[in-house]
Amino acid sequence: MAEFTLELNDDQKAVRDWVHGFAADVMRPAAAEWDEREETPWPVIQDAAKIGLYSLDFYAQQFFDPTGLGIPMATEELFWGDAGIGLSIVGTGLAAVGVLANGTEEQVGTWIPQMYGDPDDVKLAAFCSSEPDSGSDVSAMRTRAVYDEAKDEWVLNGTKTWATNGGIANVHVVVAVVDPEIGARGHASFIVPPNTPGLSQGQKFKKHGIRASHTAEVVLEDVRVPGHCLLGGKDKLDERLARSRERAKAGGERVKNAAMATFEASRPAVGAMAVGTARAAYEVALDYAKTREQFGRPIINNQGVAFQLADMRTQIDAARLLVWRASWMAAASKPFTSAEGSMSKLYAGEVAKSVTAQAMQILGGNGFTREYPVERMHRDAAIYTIFEGTSEIQRLVIARTLSGMPIR
Repeated sequence: MAEFTLELNDDQKAVRDWVHGFAADVMRPAAAEWDEREETPWPVIQDAAKIGLYSLDFYAQQFFDPTGLGIPMATEELFWGDAGIGLSIVGTGLAAVGVLANGTEEQVGTWIPQMYGDPDDVKLAAFCSSEPDSGSDVSAMRTRAVYDEAKDEWVLNGTKTWATNGGIANVHVVVAVVDPEIGARGHASFIVPPNTPGLSQGQKFKKHGIRASHTAEVVLEDVRVPGHCLLGGKDKLDERLARSRERAKAGGERVKNAAMATFEASRPAVGAMAVGTARAAYEVALDYAKTREQFGRPIINNQGVAFQLADMRTQIDAARLLVWRASWMAAASKPFTSAEGSMSKLYAGEVAKSVTAQAMQILGGNGFTREYPVERMHRDAAIYTIFEGTSEIQRLVIARTLSGMPIR
């Protein structure tokens, strides 16, 4: 277990600088164009794949960094470059985490490489959990998976929504209900392999922010997947369902479901996304305040602006510390006894919204135009208090964890 430290080692600094260089030289010049086009930035993803940034090897190296700081450090730099393009690059990672959190070693080795492909044939993956009537309330999920014992196949039917890379991905990870009698405890995750009949893209959403990231519905109509595509395997599922039924009868403790296991693992990474966006907006505002003159002097000479920038930087650093703490705890297998993962995502998301809004204010009228990037950053930041658990859900998780009470 690595000791907690705020000092990056030489290898981590080299990776940080390398990712930062890609973000500055490739992502930022392309950011406004792909935001306007509202399309997946394939050329940028391919450039990332060519240098090994979009690859299983890079993802694995950062994920298994013993300090836990590899993923949040690299993610912050990518989202400093641009949130929409950044999400297009890291979106596959959520599906990969879903397999890591719920799959067997064989499934991890089989499917995660297929999610990334190679530099000459780039692939994408999508994690599909939310539904039109089931977002934060996972117990309301309606997508069903029924086992066909004669053929050893699972048959999936339902509609997923808000899926990053949904419909255009090569591999989809789908959370579905296998036992509706026990609510959220009756869920399981399935791999839907490439070109499986019955899976199609539904509505593609036109979004307020992160517009370079593809977000769409995924429609499942009698989608048949082999038995080995059930993450974790059927024996493990049957054991878990039996325990859940017994605990449900006894009114016992809750059992984690497939979607929640994925979200818990990814929350600090979402916090890192928010930190990167906030930092980018802060830096634009700081540079602007040092060069923009009003009444014969730079506006940063006014306490009203200077103090605002001081608060922005303090909030960003505090958010990063929460993200790093949660990431280190996860890598060290320390339980989130105070919901530290949710704390990091909650605070960083709120900071991103606040800091980007303050950056627009410091730039005044210029901040409201698309000639400056803070307008785009402010739109992008809105997502961090919504996806992978709204701020309200994070507060609920934290309050329940601290109190031990079934707060609703």
